[in-house]
Parts: sequence; C-alpha cells; structure tokens
Amino acid sequence: MNTLFLLLAGVSLAIGAVSIANTTLVALLERVPEIGLRRALGARPRHIAGHLLAEATATGTAGGIAGASVGIVLTVTVAAAKDWTPVLDPRLPLAAPFLGSLAGLAAGLYPAWRATRVQPVEALRR
Repeated sequence: MNTLFLLLAGVSLAIGAVSIANTTLVALLERVPEIGLRRALGARPRHIAGHLLAEATATGTAGGIAGASVGIVLTVTVAAAKDWTPVLDPRLPLAAPFLGSLAGLAAGLYPAWRATRVQPVEALRR
C-alpha cells in the first residue's frame, strides 16, 4: 500500500512539474519584450535564466508547502472524524517543500534556456 501511495505521489509530482514548466513557458512568451529590454540594458543571459529559475523554484516550493499542508490537515481531520490516531512521518513537512523546489527547478530549465535565446533587437520590435 505504501508503494502505491508513493507511486501516486510521484505521478502527482511529475504532473506538477509539467504544469510549472508550462506556466513558466507561457509567462516567458508574454514577457519577451521585457526580457529584450533587460538584455538591451545589459542583463546577461545568465541573469535572465536565473530570474526564471528562481520564479519556477519558488512556485515549486509554494506547491510543496501547500500540498504537504493540505495532506496533513486532511489526514488529521479524517483520523479525528473516525476516532483513529493519525500517524504521520515527521520528515514529510521538510521533504515536501524540498521536493517541490527540485521539481520547480527542473521544470524551469527549458523555459530559462529559451529565455537566454531572446535577442534584444528582435524582442524590442514586438
């Protein structure tokens, strides 16, 4: 049963990572003129990539915190309603934000790479 729940959690984490990548990519496409202006004013590609990676990582961290919080609250609520003793792994509140951060960082790699390819002159023409 634990293996099944871990597999379900892994699938949920992968879906969350794909969602973060999609959101970051759409945000990148909407902000091409801004990125072009930043590049024209002297920002290097690594600065642009770092900014997008930080945003994606923050999104993953927030998702990990929210997911762990909702999971813990639901577990305790159901256990209290059924007069059970809730059994929770104390490492969960620490691991979830960390795994969310890693998923967000991994999901932001492709959009960040795409952002480094934006040419300032072409972006400012839009």
